[in-house]
Amino acid sequence: MPRARIGLWLSLTLRSTRSLCRAGFMEGQPQGPPNPAGMENGTEPCGEERASEAQETTVTEGAAKIAFPSANEVFYNPVQEFNRDLTCAVITEFARIQLGAKGIQIKVPGEKDVQKVVVDLSEQEEEKAELKKGANLAPGDQPRTAAVGEICEEGLRVLEGLAASGLRSIRFAREVPGLQSVVANDASARAVDLMCRNVQLNAVAHLVHPRQADARMLMYQHQRASERFDVIDLDPYGSPAPFLDAAVQAVSEGGEATLTWAQSRARGFRRILTAQAFLAGLLCVTCTDMAVLAGNSGETCYSKYGAMALKSRACHEMALRIVLHSLDLRANCYQRFVVPLLSVSADFYVRVFVRVFTGQAKVKASASKQALVFQCVGCGTFHLQRLGKASGASGGRVKFSAACGPPIGPECEHCGQRHQLGGPLWAEPIHDLDFVGRVLQAVSTNPGRFHTSERIQGVLSVITEELPDVPLYYTLDQLSSTIRCSTPSLLQLRSALLHAGFRVSLSHACKNAVKTDAPSSALWDIMRCWEKECPVKRERLSEASPAFRILSVEPRLQASFAVRDDANPSSRQRGLKRFQANPEANWGPRPRARPGGKAAGEAMEERRRLHQNKRKEPAEDPVQRAARLKTFPCKRFKEGTCQRGDQCCYSHSPPAPEDTAAAASPDHPKTSYQNLPGSGVAAGPGVD
Repeated sequence: MPRARIGLWLSLTLRSTRSLCRAGFMEGQPQGPPNPAGMENGTEPCGEERASEAQETTVTEGAAKIAFPSANEVFYNPVQEFNRDLTCAVITEFARIQLGAKGIQIKVPGEKDVQKVVVDLSEQEEEKAELKKGANLAPGDQPRTAAVGEICEEGLRVLEGLAASGLRSIRFAREVPGLQSVVANDASARAVDLMCRNVQLNAVAHLVHPRQADARMLMYQHQRASERFDVIDLDPYGSPAPFLDAAVQAVSEGGEATLTWAQSRARGFRRILTAQAFLAGLLCVTCTDMAVLAGNSGETCYSKYGAMALKSRACHEMALRIVLHSLDLRANCYQRFVVPLLSVSADFYVRVFVRVFTGQAKVKASASKQALVFQCVGCGTFHLQRLGKASGASGGRVKFSAACGPPIGPECEHCGQRHQLGGPLWAEPIHDLDFVGRVLQAVSTNPGRFHTSERIQGVLSVITEELPDVPLYYTLDQLSSTIRCSTPSLLQLRSALLHAGFRVSLSHACKNAVKTDAPSSALWDIMRCWEKECPVKRERLSEASPAFRILSVEPRLQASFAVRDDANPSSRQRGLKRFQANPEANWGPRPRARPGGKAAGEAMEERRRLHQNKRKEPAEDPVQRAARLKTFPCKRFKEGTCQRGDQCCYSHSPPAPEDTAAAASPDHPKTSYQNLPGSGVAAGPGVD
């Protein structure tokens, strides 16, 4: 009996200790019965060591060191390091602006110790004098600072809704200053267990708090203004559509704030700092379902994002604008609206950074920010039709009304083909160029901070060169292939547009993009002028083809293709890494994380190998091909000009007597091998 009681007491004590361990890491999580799925998957309490250490792999990225299973149990993709580096850079500048308005300056490792506080002073000389005097102040009078890895009481509260291994959250804690807390959430018990171990491995338990919950429910529970997050990062597997409604409600409130700070006159120094800062939350969203957003399934895109995607050469920028439209549409339901800071299309995904504001009056303008797209199926010409119209009224007011349209007729004015209707999509600028310039400057002055700094500089440099008020773009190969002519160089086409008095720029979303404010008629006139220098054989064009109809019209604009100095953008002249090559083999989206372990990963690889090139015709056996070609008579042999003799791959045998008699019979139509377009001779490869 005493032994039984001692055993029972020890069992209860161990259970209590295990529960307290889990509760320490899952602070704030509703307590309930044990998770059956977690028990079946072998989930262990946080802080305990796994028995199978040999099945784990350690990865170092940035300042974080992450251990994750070698099997595909927790999602991790090394190709998205650029995504994570860019996010750290954006949140750092966002924290600099937000905390600078409160009189707190952040300290970034590798940056020079220069005060970067957003100020608006009336006299610049007064500011310089005050900064000199400020250097001699007592330590207690110095401006407050926030360093990396320290808790800032007035700092940013960050939520990573789908954290997986916790790599992104740990990098925030170790690389971004000015943070109050980082909540790393995931619905998977294995992922949360792994996060707990990685948090302890990187010694950031004071900043990063793992949570196991449904991301939507967690964000819905933080709708109250005092509980909202300053930064929400969503990087799901596939579409983020199920999380957007909760995200726009859980991000912190926006509003205009005026801050004033004065020091005592008794010290002989007085400074008044007045900063106008929009204290709005930052929402970071990644979409990897590019097949849907690029137009392969328009009805699916409508069900997820509320817009029809079109197959277009500008599909990547159209995807960005569809995501921004979806975010603004969901925010409008709660009297909120979005303002894009940065929108990037890279690799196999799109990434948007937006601020979320609250304002009933500003929400009324959202309809005038959206547009439908009319795209010709023949020549690819597109036109935008705004959904709403904003016009000035008496007393400085703005009047909103329905827009008038459509801007085109039932048929394309250039090629006569029909139009497809896409959208609605975001028609306003997709970047805040001032904010992009701040991020670019910070990365350029501290290139050793990120492993992908060169690519970040290249992409952001192209973004700063884009025309902000010109949605979508054409491409060089699209314009040339439409009229069946050779392709002009990028500098020649850009020079022609500049000579004609139009603006033109590149796009970070496509290497051959031509983004211009020139109307489509002027653009096709320039291509007609180029065709005159590189003529097309008109007799080969069908009269119903877009090329024939476009080239049958004489150009009204005489284009000059002399290369101008300003036609070559600065990012191209400096040789920046603007468009990334494939980083590694099989670098696309990884398969969805699943508890099947390594066997499931091997099965996935085998399935990929079997499905590789399944839609392509298999290579023909050389012997079978030679036998098939011998069934076609040689045209040159009939003319007496074939010099190959027995080496010819076609037949030199005379036609069979029955074929000759059939051809000579009056009931059989007289044909010739030379002008028989549908005969087997024409079908044989190389007969000509």
